Amino acid sequence: MTHVSISIDVPDLDQAVDFYCRALACTKLRDQGNMSVISNGSVEIFLLKRASGSKPLQNSENERAYDRHWTPVHLDFVVDDVDSAVKLITKFGGSVEGTESGDWGSIAYCADPFGHGFCVIKE
Repeated sequence: MTHVSISIDVPDLDQAVDFYCRALACTKLRDQGNMSVISNGSVEIFLLKRASGSKPLQNSENERAYDRHWTPVHLDFVVDDVDSAVKLITKFGGSVEGTESGDWGSIAYCADPFGHGFCVIKE
């Protein structure tokens, strides 16, 4: 059997737990040293404390950076009300970069306090 979890590197573990739990209705499951595990429904999200400038792999030339960045892989949080979600996201340190709506629903393009992009969607 295959199980999917999500890992997110963050420079401030307490701030990350606070943001994801308070802004996006996640639940904290446990702390494990430099990692906290939260969940949203059946999805476990591992928040990993990793310093800015540290290398993701021993022989990597890349370094972790927490300014706003784009990646083709991101999280989508399905919500009951995009406007209410946007207010919580900005209240707890995230940013909202745009919104759209149509007969399919509505979406807000967002980033957490560490530059990781995600969307909130109402279908």
